[in-house]
Order: sequence, then structure tokens, then C-alpha cells
Amino acid sequence: MSSPVQAPANVRAIAPYQPGKPISELVRELGIPAGNIVKLASNENPLGMSIAARDAVRRCLGDVPRYPDGNGFALKQALSRRFGVDASQIVLGNGSNDVLDMAARAFLNGETSAVFSRYAFAVYPLATQTVGARGIEVPARDFGHDLKAMARAIQPDTRVIFIANPNNPTGTFLPGAAVREFLMEVPGDVLVVLDEAYTEYLGPADAYDAISWLDEFPNLLISRTFSKAYGLAGLRVGYGLGHPEVIDLLNRVRQPFNVSVLGLVAAEASLDDLEFIAKSAELNRRGMAQILAGLAELGLESIPSAGNFVTLRVGNAAAVNSRLLRQGVIVRPIAGYGLPDWLRVSIGLPEENTRFLAALRSALD
Repeated sequence: MSSPVQAPANVRAIAPYQPGKPISELVRELGIPAGNIVKLASNENPLGMSIAARDAVRRCLGDVPRYPDGNGFALKQALSRRFGVDASQIVLGNGSNDVLDMAARAFLNGETSAVFSRYAFAVYPLATQTVGARGIEVPARDFGHDLKAMARAIQPDTRVIFIANPNNPTGTFLPGAAVREFLMEVPGDVLVVLDEAYTEYLGPADAYDAISWLDEFPNLLISRTFSKAYGLAGLRVGYGLGHPEVIDLLNRVRQPFNVSVLGLVAAEASLDDLEFIAKSAELNRRGMAQILAGLAELGLESIPSAGNFVTLRVGNAAAVNSRLLRQGVIVRPIAGYGLPDWLRVSIGLPEENTRFLAALRSALD
């Protein structure tokens, strides 16, 4: 039965975002007990959230019947202190996805275009298409961003460029110097959205400070999240840092109360828990080495990753994924990204990584 309700063609053409399979869905589908399932599909922190965040949430449970602070004053003040920016340079989001969507709604329309890379985060083309703008997909270079080609792809109607660094789902990384050089090439009236969802996982040799560029590049918007290294994926908290005028425009399209009471206090408590972030990054480093060693033993190709996940080539990825699911191991098929022979696996606890590698060996036999 067709619906009589009309919608714009650009909305009807959208293929909805497909998240990683939740544990509850696998329980329903295959009857595997939840305790026997390992989920390595959504790049979550296997340590969960910090003790500081848990304590903050417990203390705040009595405030759940109340609306949150719609301005997020306390969290913005904490971000301001942490990164040395003014509160007017900060926008809060329901995860960093929300910030990306705000950027599209504030700066794009049916008469404009956005530039993004092939194999980059699926939300970039989705957000662009939702507002009726034209998406310009630039061919990837070694599964990552080709910044020179992206600069050449800018058109007179281009208003936004999306860059993920590190990139999801491939894990590729752009050195800070290369990103800064790219910013110098971009016209000042084009917003560059630098998505740094995985920046906390960068090692000392790769880490760079994009926040220090904000005064030099008023057209730079940095998006970050508490969903990955901070372990708050279920609470949905992200933020954007940019020029006050850019942030003002984002706030005009931001939904009221877009960050929950619990999300605000958990993020604030997590922000300065540098010991927890360091522990998470170290666990990820060791887990990455464990996974890569296992893949090498299996003779499998993988893409070098600067995130908390690895993308690997397995041939018939749909079949291999199905066999992994029957063993209670959830990873992420990425055929929707144009990579039908590849799977993405998040770095888990040592025992989870071991379980994945054993299941993968069995799935490949």
C-alpha cells in the first residue's frame, strides 16, 4: 500500500543509515544468550565509561524528571577550560552526528553542494541529501581522503566540506600538516567540517592541535564526541568548536534540549579524567597489535588504522559475517560503503579479540 503523504524526492531517495547490529537483535534472531555474544561492530569503548562518569550519573538520577539545561552551561564551561576556547565557540550535540547534521542544515540547501570523500562516514552524504544539496563524492586515495583532489572538486556553489580524521570506516589518517595546508587552499566562504571522533586514539607521533587553528581559519568547524574513547555512546553527547558566528548559526537550527540531563553530567565528569582516556588508548594500542598479529597469521589484508577499529578484506564478506554471527560475534559489514569484500571490527578487550580471531578462523575455513 502506497502512502498518500507526499515527501520531497531527495528524502524519498535516502537510504537510511544502517547502524551496527545490537546484541538484543542477535538474541532475537538466533537465540544466542546475550552473555555469549561479543559485539565488535560499533567502535565502542570496551572499558565502558569511567567511574567518574558513573558516579555523576548516579548523583543526577533525581534530576531526570526535569528538562536539562538547554544551553549546557556547565559542560560548555568545562570544555572551555579544557581547550582554551570561549563558550561562544562551542555547540553541543546529541552525539557528533547531530553536529554534522546541524552543519548541513545551517549551511546547505537545494542550490548548494558539499564535498566529501568516497569511503568516508555515511552521515556526510545523508546529511547533504536530506537538505536537498548536491553531494560531490571525491575518489579515495588508499582508502582515505585525497585532499588535493578534494580541493580541486570545490565548485562555486560548494558551501561545506566534510573530512574525517581518523576516517571511519577505513581508519586512514591525515597528518595535521596536510590538513592545515588544505585549509589554506579552501575559500573562506566554504565551511570545513573536521570530524575528529577518534582523535583521542591518536598516538603522540600523530597527534595535532586543530583547535589552535580556529583563530586563523574562521571557516573551520571541529566536531568531536564522547561516544568513543569516553565510553558514553548510549548517552549521545558530542560537541562542535568553531568561530562564534558559525556556532551561532548552528544554534539556530539545533533542537532544544538536544543533550540529556545524564549526558551533560557524564560528559562533564569524563572530560578531565585523563587517566581513563590514557588507559583506553593504551588498551586500544595493545588490542590493535593483537588483532593485526592474528590477521597476519590468517594471511588477511587490512587497512592501517589510527582509530579503535580495523577494516579487513575477507572476500565474500556477507558469508563470513553470517558465519561470525552464528558464533555470537558481531562485526560490521561495510558493503554499504562500497566495500563488499571488507569487514570492520572494533578493538575489544583481550579476550574479546581472541574470541573474534578464533571465530574468524572458523568462518574462513
